[in-house]
Amino acid sequence: MSLQNENPAAPGGHWSLRRADPADAGFIAAIFTSSRRAAMPYLPLLYTELQVLEWIKDVVVRNSLVMLAVDDRGNMGGFASVQSSVLEHFYVSPQLQGHGLGTLLLDAAKEESPRGLRLHVFQRNLSARQFYERRGFKLVELRDGSSNEEGEPDAVYEWRGSGPPA
Repeated sequence: MSLQNENPAAPGGHWSLRRADPADAGFIAAIFTSSRRAAMPYLPLLYTELQVLEWIKDVVVRNSLVMLAVDDRGNMGGFASVQSSVLEHFYVSPQLQGHGLGTLLLDAAKEESPRGLRLHVFQRNLSARQFYERRGFKLVELRDGSSNEEGEPDAVYEWRGSGPPA
């Protein structure tokens, strides 16, 4: 799956996806951290950058399918992590948002789980919620934040696919 960037002002040119490996953990952690800070400055910082890096390497990359958006120069622009039909993590570098990388990653996640995907998003993250809703996800539950470590109210969304199991 690939995307030719149609916006000449946008960074990068041709974007494609590849599976992440533990050597990519530093780049993934940087995207994770910068995206969360930009989109959700209200979240508490619960872990150091080193702890986030170790968690990405030892848990996220090891236990789920992590897809990276990479441009033709090898620069990474975003990632999606899918495990058991749950979109566990989904982040695009703040400076690259709005250029199609999120759609590229989400389409790949849907291909990985053609029967459907679930995800959790913080209720206050309205731009993310709108992004998912425009791409066929339906709100199925609003929660009070007692089930996440940030203590922030979240929303559960679901996309119902129609394809055979991957």
